[in-house]
Amino acid sequence: MAVTGVLRPGFIQIRVMDLGEGIVHYRDNLGLDLVSQDGEVAFLKAYDEFDRHSVVLRQADEAGLDVLGFKVLTEEALTVFAKRLKGIGVETAIVPAGAYPGVGRRVRFSIPTGHTIELYSEMELSGNGPQTKNPDIWRHEPRGMRISRFDHCAVLGVDIAASAEIFEKALDFVVTERATDPEGNAIAIFLTCSNKAHDIAFLTGPADAKLHHASFLVESWNDVGHACDLIAQRNISLDIGPTRHGITRGQTVYFFDPSGNRNECFAGGYQHYPDNPVREWTVDQMGKAIFYYEKEVHDRFTSVMT
Repeated sequence: MAVTGVLRPGFIQIRVMDLGEGIVHYRDNLGLDLVSQDGEVAFLKAYDEFDRHSVVLRQADEAGLDVLGFKVLTEEALTVFAKRLKGIGVETAIVPAGAYPGVGRRVRFSIPTGHTIELYSEMELSGNGPQTKNPDIWRHEPRGMRISRFDHCAVLGVDIAASAEIFEKALDFVVTERATDPEGNAIAIFLTCSNKAHDIAFLTGPADAKLHHASFLVESWNDVGHACDLIAQRNISLDIGPTRHGITRGQTVYFFDPSGNRNECFAGGYQHYPDNPVREWTVDQMGKAIFYYEKEVHDRFTSVMT
């Protein structure tokens, strides 16, 4: 599948209530590299990412999600997407180049679920990214949970169908899986801009602008197990896992950062192609859809959000 237009989730900016604790968690537990710190904002990246950073931590009074950024192929594509957003009635704003270190101009907009989304095409390459000439599999031995990249994000809000529609109409995302209630209303929508099972997921929730989890890719089921070992050894707050999803087929463990933001280590998942039909789930099978082995969803997974 040729990936053009929107390439992938590029960065996530997360609010933490203690920046020092947040840096220790994402650097030492997940294994990200601390790229830089500017006052109350820190920038980090995973070992297998070429770009300067993929995780931004901001000191704040409450936890949650500030912004989710998607990288697009070119500056020309960025201009086209801005016009397409305006064409369907979505107001946009421009964040100038250099507002954050190493990042070009960004197109910012809000979606009906209250989340802030940004598109950008330019980010400096990391000086510590993957090798490109006679490359080893990694430049330095991975640490902690051995996160290879920021993978996707799941967000909660009331009108998830309207938010998903913006991603479909203006940004060329496609729906890979959907769960509906008996009246046919969407309660979960999974979309991709690539051939991954999902690049963003919208989940129905009682309030807007909420983060369900930020997900980080690890190589294998064995690495999910390794993450669980560290969660136990280091007394990291566990949500659930190791287990597997029915939706996406991904192997997973969920846990919390010190501020209460939910993290996920994710491996596997199927490949999606444009000619694939949408996979549909009914509400009576949501236990199996979310946790394939347990076939039930515990209260914390649906009630805890930031």
